[in-house]
Amino acid sequence: MKNKIALEEHFAIDLTIDQSKIYSLPEVWARLKANLLDIEQQRLERMDAGGTAFSILSLNSPGTQGIPNVKEAVDVARRANDVLAEHVTRHPTKLGGFAALPMQDPEAAARELERCIKKLGFHGFMVNGFSQVGNAETVVYYDAPQFNDFWSTANALGKPFYMHPRDPLPSREPIYDGFPWLTAATWAFTMETSIHALRLMSTGLFDRNPKLQMILGHLGECIPFNIWRIDNIMQKAPRGYPGKRTMGEYFRENVYVTTSGNFRTPSLLSTMLELSSDRILYAVDYPFESFEEAAQWFDHCEISENDRKKIGRENAQQLFSLS
Repeated sequence: MKNKIALEEHFAIDLTIDQSKIYSLPEVWARLKANLLDIEQQRLERMDAGGTAFSILSLNSPGTQGIPNVKEAVDVARRANDVLAEHVTRHPTKLGGFAALPMQDPEAAARELERCIKKLGFHGFMVNGFSQVGNAETVVYYDAPQFNDFWSTANALGKPFYMHPRDPLPSREPIYDGFPWLTAATWAFTMETSIHALRLMSTGLFDRNPKLQMILGHLGECIPFNIWRIDNIMQKAPRGYPGKRTMGEYFRENVYVTTSGNFRTPSLLSTMLELSSDRILYAVDYPFESFEEAAQWFDHCEISENDRKKIGRENAQQLFSLS
């Protein structure tokens, strides 16, 4: 399929590139680093080779969320967004942007989001999980009350946000001690991100901000495969659940999922049965995954051509108001 739109495609700047080194084998780090820092050379060539016409780029993880110093997080977010905007300006038919935000300071994050949407023309924002604030061991999740005004701003701007993974802090999740092979994208990313998303869904975020749309990668971080069980158990034992609707209703009305880094047809078909093809978006997770591998799978997986067009392009066109 030609003219696909990809949504979880990463870049880095000099101030964040070293954050990604931990997710790479030493022998391939030089190549991964070059691919993260490059935006206009091999990236565009590989997009073309994989049939991707347009990519919405986002800062590498944890990005600004991993900078405890609030002023530094604000400065790095602005710098990253300005760098990305320069590249988008040079390739407006090929590249778009998700804003990086200093969520350590909700007011500053709201101002930066408004700047990125209204002045830089970005398509939404990406948060790399929780933010560290003040010191490396103090974290905030975005269901906290101090984010209420921020979410109101995001809702009013009418653009979606992408909830992207990061590893939990070792001090908060000792279950991974001695099991490094279960961290990062193997398992810890999914568990950390799905819990954060469920917290947002269950604490009234979408009741207060009904237009807001959240995007989850990797075919929904396992939530599509468990949402029936979540609702079934909470119906029997709600344990003080504060939501006005079921979690499944929030999930089907305020959440999109992408194919990033999860190129398996049975998983896609299961997700389609739960959400319908109208709520699934194409993504690669470049450069941690390749445009070629993603395209080889997606262009030939056993779904209808109508669903392939919706997932590969049309849903993103509608969600982001792309021509």
